[in-house]
Amino acid sequence: MKTSSRNAWLFLSPALLLMGAFTFWPLLFGSYVAFTRYDLISPPQWAGLDNFRYLLDDPVFWQAMANSLRYLLVVPAIQLSGIALALLVNQALPGIRLFRAALYLPVITTVSVVGIMWNWMYADYGVLNSALHWLRLLAPERDIGFLSDEDLALYSVMFVTYWRGLGYYMVLYLAGLQAIPAEMQEAARLDGANRWQRFWRITVPMLKPTILFCSLISTLDALKAFEEVLVMTRGAPMNATYTALYYAFHQGFNQLDFGRGSAAGLILTLVCLLLAWLNFRLIRADHR
Repeated sequence: MKTSSRNAWLFLSPALLLMGAFTFWPLLFGSYVAFTRYDLISPPQWAGLDNFRYLLDDPVFWQAMANSLRYLLVVPAIQLSGIALALLVNQALPGIRLFRAALYLPVITTVSVVGIMWNWMYADYGVLNSALHWLRLLAPERDIGFLSDEDLALYSVMFVTYWRGLGYYMVLYLAGLQAIPAEMQEAARLDGANRWQRFWRITVPMLKPTILFCSLISTLDALKAFEEVLVMTRGAPMNATYTALYYAFHQGFNQLDFGRGSAAGLILTLVCLLLAWLNFRLIRADHR
């Protein structure tokens, strides 16, 4: 082996060891456990496809998968809002740095703090209901059950995910915008292109790599929604906010059935891979 190759592998070895210990080994072991009965106390016992048959017959699992797929509504909303905000904060406006910092603040706020804050805001006598009463948009004796109404609870949690991630995608799109050569915009302006034409003919095509990356990670994050559900609702009311990852967590750590939990996680992984492939097919092909 050449010295340069040996040095490259030497520098890569710490990262590879960490990935092997915390990514590849858990993935392989979890895939094996999905085909076993395992309660963390007794050794795993081979069960074949029994865990998957149980999941296919469990209506709660299907409801959790449906909720995770419904969670994908966050993806286009957060992408469009992220691009719009990036275009706004890319302008030389007074106080724009403070505005950027304020938008990014939810990203670095811990989920527990965010959950407590939004639970308080969503409460029957919380900020949102009080504001609606003050604006006379709600009758005095009526409150909106943001987290207690089965039809609203999931969308209320989805909005928190949207609110938390907006600043993150804004920063990514801002970096993409600032990487576009200013000469291209200036040349198009001299050729008579208006702002809308410059946006569609220059900005969007040049942002395609960033759009692909942001769309991919936001899709995966939406499918893996867990923290907000754990902190805010724990799947309530009536399993209305159960997501696939929370279902896997519940089966493993609450029911101590790590075989079924791993099976649910494996199915979710396959769905994530399928949607990641679709992202590359729909966005990357057009970029080429």
